Amino acid sequence: MTLDESTLSHRYTERSGVRLHYVEAGEGPLVVLLHGFPELWYSWRHQIPALVEAGYRVIAPDMRGYNLSDKPEGVAAYAIGELTADVAALIQAAGAERAAAVVGHDWGAGVAWAFAMRYPELLERLAILNGPHPARLLAAFRTARQLRKSWYMFFFQIPKLPELLARWSDYAMFRASVAEDPRRPGAVTEEDLARYLEAWSRPGALTASINYYRAAFRPSGVLQSGKPPRIDTPVLVIWGEHDRYLESDLATPDPALVPNARVVRIPDASHFVHYDRPERVNQLLLDFLR
Repeated sequence: MTLDESTLSHRYTERSGVRLHYVEAGEGPLVVLLHGFPELWYSWRHQIPALVEAGYRVIAPDMRGYNLSDKPEGVAAYAIGELTADVAALIQAAGAERAAAVVGHDWGAGVAWAFAMRYPELLERLAILNGPHPARLLAAFRTARQLRKSWYMFFFQIPKLPELLARWSDYAMFRASVAEDPRRPGAVTEEDLARYLEAWSRPGALTASINYYRAAFRPSGVLQSGKPPRIDTPVLVIWGEHDRYLESDLATPDPALVPNARVVRIPDASHFVHYDRPERVNQLLLDFLR
């Protein structure tokens, strides 16, 4: 479905001095869409109209550090407690008691997993697109194959150098990720890419987005050791099988930690599964919500 931006309302809310931008559309039960790295709210351009047409109210934020949201300084500002509290603030700003669903892709999925652990009373369902449960990812770092795929996560721990590389040749590394990874021809148009380039070019955006990775390995980060809280919320995992960043077996969470999970694998889709097979993803989300 084509996104009609005239139907969107651009709004802001503030939490602890950090202003968050989000778009809102539709009426009905609330669905929160959390984008990944290195994206912005616009990455949900195929899902927003489908959810609205089906009778849902959608809010899709620019996560803190991205696009029109504030970019607080320091790695600590991107600790998982801050990121999940932002989601709670967005639900409160929408005037809802809870969300019918929180949907996350990539880093948004990491935040969504943690949100379900920390705020189970604020959501009814959880949908994940190509984002492993944190405990599965942490365990996978013991394997050489996943370590090779995750090289950039460790490279991002270096100060300043990752930002220089990301900015090189007009953001070539980021452009390759969002424009060349998808398997569907034309999944990201030149017009789409211009939206991403504008977001990446905003002052402080590169450091802020990379700080997610820097914070992840700290004691307050999402990749904490120890047994995480169990998630009893119904969970749908949608997984593009041609993911060059994550091993395929990471799709299935530990049933002891996530007992009510269903995993749907899409064989002809990349890490950006919602770009490659938007109709299939939309139908799975709507069936799950119903």
